[in-house]
Amino acid sequence: MYDPTVARLTYRALLGRRRAAILFVLPVLLVAIAVAVRAFAGADDGVASGVLGGFAIATMVPLIGVIAGTGAIGPEIDDGSIVYLLAKPVKRPTIIFTKLTVAVAVTMLFSALPTFVAGLILNGNGGQIAVAYTIAALVASIAYSALFLLLGTVSRHAVVFGLVYALVWEALFGSLVPGARTLSVQQWSLSVAEKVAGEGVITSDVGLPLATLLLVGVTVVATWYAGQKLRALKLAGEE
Repeated sequence: MYDPTVARLTYRALLGRRRAAILFVLPVLLVAIAVAVRAFAGADDGVASGVLGGFAIATMVPLIGVIAGTGAIGPEIDDGSIVYLLAKPVKRPTIIFTKLTVAVAVTMLFSALPTFVAGLILNGNGGQIAVAYTIAALVASIAYSALFLLLGTVSRHAVVFGLVYALVWEALFGSLVPGARTLSVQQWSLSVAEKVAGEGVITSDVGLPLATLLLVGVTVVATWYAGQKLRALKLAGEE
């Protein structure tokens, strides 16, 4: 289910000079904000939770997920270079699983690690806040990567749709419409973080059993369906 050659090509595409520069912007900004907040407000659990929840989990993780998830396959489909990969003796579900693995690794690297560093800067992991939000970033990275990889497989406008989901559905509707939060990867990941952090520090509108089911379900279904869509792509010689 994992092909090293496909992985190497995907890493090269995601970590190219221009895309890597974009990936670095948000983590650097998060750490800079953490340093500034700590300098002016000192170590405060509430402030730390607000910064990590409001910027890291609500903004940084989904945006990096969009870049990594759609970038793992979308550009290849758009420019037609995917046909060279499909011509190789590699099963198409293997291609999807490999690209998902790379997208998850990149998303985790550029979101979970800076989240942990920012948490340590903000309050030294008081109340397990840094660890809790890091775990939230890790589990969210998996679901976001699968979801946005699927978008990259089915649509040429995957980045636009991904941004609409991340910034409009989760950030806007998720904050205004209580029912919309149930269908939010952000809330699912916060449910996991809620069990790790000190009591009352982190809250989620979704219970842990349901959040776990939805995280696993979305990841599995999105990965499976992306494999099916890629399987449906036919090369000229196959028709």
